[in-house]
Amino acid sequence: MLARFQSVSQQSVMAMNSERIIRIMAGSFVLLSLLLGAPASPLYHSSYWLWFTAFVGLNLFQSGFTRFCPAEMLLWKLGVKSAGAPGGCPVQE
Repeated sequence: MLARFQSVSQQSVMAMNSERIIRIMAGSFVLLSLLLGAPASPLYHSSYWLWFTAFVGLNLFQSGFTRFCPAEMLLWKLGVKSAGAPGGCPVQE
């Protein structure tokens, strides 16, 4: 059982694609900006950080409809594969 889990874990790390990286980046940006912008946070800096949270959320929302994501285009230019590309994660139908 443990060996099966390790092989699945290794496969998922090896199959990093642009969609997974975008989700990780967006989640990290939202958490970081909330830590810096929420007055109850021990890392509070300024409430203006909440505008960055809104910007990331709006970008995620619009990219869901338009499929336009500047960060994904940058990742493609850096050589990261998309989810449907050969060698990337398989697209489930």
